Order: sequence, then C-alpha cells, then structure tokens
Amino acid sequence: MRLLFAVPLLSLLATPAIAGDVEPRLTLPAGTHAVALTFDACSGGVDERILDELIADRVPATIFVTHRWLKRNAVATTKLLAHADLFEIENHGENHVPAITDRPTVFGLQTAGSLSAVLQEVTGGAGAVSATFGRAPIWYRDASARYSRDATQLIAGLGYRIAGYSLNADVGASLPAATVSKRVGMAKPGDVIIAHINHPERPAGAGVVEGIKILLAKGVRFERLDAAFPTPTG
Repeated sequence: MRLLFAVPLLSLLATPAIAGDVEPRLTLPAGTHAVALTFDACSGGVDERILDELIADRVPATIFVTHRWLKRNAVATTKLLAHADLFEIENHGENHVPAITDRPTVFGLQTAGSLSAVLQEVTGGAGAVSATFGRAPIWYRDASARYSRDATQLIAGLGYRIAGYSLNADVGASLPAATVSKRVGMAKPGDVIIAHINHPERPAGAGVVEGIKILLAKGVRFERLDAAFPTPTG
C-alpha cells in the first residue's frame, strides 16, 4: 500500500459516502506540446493491432492493467516487459470495479459499494502491478473513470494520482473504426487520450491504430504520464 499521506484511513472508511460522482479531467502540464496515449486493459484479451503499432513506431504509452487482465494475458505481459522503455504500466484495479460507494451500478457495472471494497480494489491491483513489473504504480484509474467523492479522498490518501483524461477515443471500444480514427487524429497538444487495448474483436482498435498514424504524420510527440508528471501527488 502506497500510504504517502497521514490520512486516518480507518476513520475515512467509517465515514458516510459523500453524494455525487466525479469524472476527473486530465491534461498535460501547461506548455506541453505532446499528447499522452493511455490505454485500459480491463479484462478479456489484448488488441495486438494496437500493441504492435506502438512497438513498430516506437510510440510511448501508459497502460492501465487489472490483476484480472494480467492473469489472462501472460504472452502480452511478456511483450510489455520486453518494451519497458515504451510502456508505463499503471493500476486499473484488481477486478475492474468502479470506485463508487453511493450507487449500486454505473454503465452496467456493479460498483464497489463501500470504501473497504474500494481499498481492496486499489491495493489488489497495485500488488499485481508491483509483482509483475517490479515497480509500484503511481497512478490509478478505476473501471468507469468515475468516482464517488469519498473514494477520491481514499485513493489520494493512499498516495495515488487519479488518471482522468481529456479525449475519449473509443467510449469503451464501442465506436466504429472511422469514428475512433477521427477522434484520435484530432487530438491537440496537451490532450490525454483514453482508449482500450483489450478488445481485439471490435473495430475500434483499427481506428486507434489509424488515428495514431495520423498524429505521427502530423509530427505529434507522445509522452507517458510518468514523464509528463515526474513527481505526481495524490
């Protein structure tokens, strides 16, 4: 557990939920001319189209993995380890559970429902990343990119920065390839793009690849979150 702040966690766990969810926005620091590619690996498989494009064109990216995904994708994990210079691996939770305590579901997913469940989800995911990649994650993104306000306090108290975004490329890999390509290709300097790398069966991945190629042709520079924010805080 990355307990970097003197937060009374036991008291926080017993505090009633604060009503209202938040969906954090994140852009790169002012003056940055790069774009950040961030990918969620929730469950299921790996979209080799995206992974192979990133490797072929030497595009750095931040990938948020769940413990559940890691257990099912040993070959892809080996490839990530082999290209540690390109890929920053961060925490997407243990079992892909939204960090929400004040309602039972969001986007069809069952939420954590309590701060103790949020704590388990965060620390379980962090342990898997540390054990697999040999470094503790410093960023956290939950299953829905939405959080109850008490959950954000807990996650910050554990020492993590919450990974929001400014450009949603694929809406959970649900969009057609042409739409995804257009969205990615329109990224502006400072944007943090969110997309998914765990749906090889869907057309969205092809759109991600095409969008990356469009940005490369424009001369866009890509940056990982750990490079853009060298000393993140909760």
